[in-house]
Amino acid sequence: QVQLVESGGGLVQAGGSLRLSCGVSGLTFSNYFMGWFRQAPGKERDFVAGIGWNGYRTYSADSMKGRFTISRDNAKNTVYLQMNSLKPEDTAVYYCAATLSGTGARSDDYAYWGQGTQVTVSS
Repeated sequence: QVQLVESGGGLVQAGGSLRLSCGVSGLTFSNYFMGWFRQAPGKERDFVAGIGWNGYRTYSADSMKGRFTISRDNAKNTVYLQMNSLKPEDTAVYYCAATLSGTGARSDDYAYWGQGTQVTVSS
């Protein structure tokens, strides 16, 4: 049974930092491209960042570059999202996901999803 379990969300003031983690079991983690998505209330689920087995990274927009950093530890079957200089507009539920079928932003490419972790940034 494949499981993706996110943790590390919470309430933080604007300008603060959070580190999200996603532990993965039930699949060969190193084979999968891992992504982080987020969904704000009333909005669609958006791609945040992705990382391949070899460390290849992609980010959704310039606004996240320099603030968000995705990384992975294949030995621990875990993917991380370090978020710095958080803004109220970063408030959302953050999801990790796994795919063998792509290396980017299409949520339809991702076969496995976690349950999400809430990130709330106060102004």
